[in-house]
Amino acid sequence: MQPIEINAGAWYLRALRADDRVDDRPALAELGETRADYVESAATQWDSDTLYTWAVCEPTTGELLGEVTLDPHTRAIETRNRPGFQDATRTGADAVERFAAAMLG
Repeated sequence: MQPIEINAGAWYLRALRADDRVDDRPALAELGETRADYVESAATQWDSDTLYTWAVCEPTTGELLGEVTLDPHTRAIETRNRPGFQDATRTGADAVERFAAAMLG
């Protein structure tokens, strides 16, 4: 599956990025994620339908506030967030849960 963007009200969810326009790696490091290939690995997992990963973002800046993952086979949802953004990430997880119900049957 190709990455799906989700509008979650005050927040939006998108695929992780590390390119010349947006680089999520510094924010991911705040979450404890330091693997250099993490963003690339997340894209590969989308392509192989093994794990779907979203950045929970502030809509005006695109800044990553948290992360939500969905295992499409078990529907297990996991989250992690930068300090102070628990509500944004919870809202994102709720949106992913609705996505799973609608798109995965």
